Amino acid sequence: MRNRWWAVPILAGGAVLLAACGSSGSPSATGTTKAANASSTTPAAAGSVVISTRSTSHGTVLVNAKGHTLYWFAIDTPTTSKCTGSCATYWPPVIGKPTAAAGASLTHALGSITRSNGQIQATYDGHPLYTYVGDTAAGDVKGNGLKLSGGLWWAATPSGAKLSSSTSSGGGGGY
Repeated sequence: MRNRWWAVPILAGGAVLLAACGSSGSPSATGTTKAANASSTTPAAAGSVVISTRSTSHGTVLVNAKGHTLYWFAIDTPTTSKCTGSCATYWPPVIGKPTAAAGASLTHALGSITRSNGQIQATYDGHPLYTYVGDTAAGDVKGNGLKLSGGLWWAATPSGAKLSSSTSSGGGGGY
């Protein structure tokens, strides 16, 4: 009976701790709310990625939802990505199961592989797909024809053919 007076402060402290861990929907330090974060879920976050086409000065290429060109790595196989580690920093893999955007005319098969880290990577025509950090605007094809990370990189096209080279194949950086 002597320790009953501890029960109220301990219970009150626990309630404060639980309230701090919960979400009231009020803005956090970043200025967003939990409700806002939940409503911003995109198909990519839900495990799929939408692929469409875009016309560039060098031809039509496959692009992601942001309009960024998708690439394939010549030394990949239809079941294995050879771009890991620092390579994947410069050539981020397209993560998620691919679906064609409404109206996109894709003549080859969309598919996916499982990367060595367990992530699902989108493929087109048997090629694992990537973006390139050097492409800063929608429709850029700066990675096309580069020889980096031990092989050539090509912009993915709806026909599966290589896009005419828009850059020098010498490449720099050595990544």
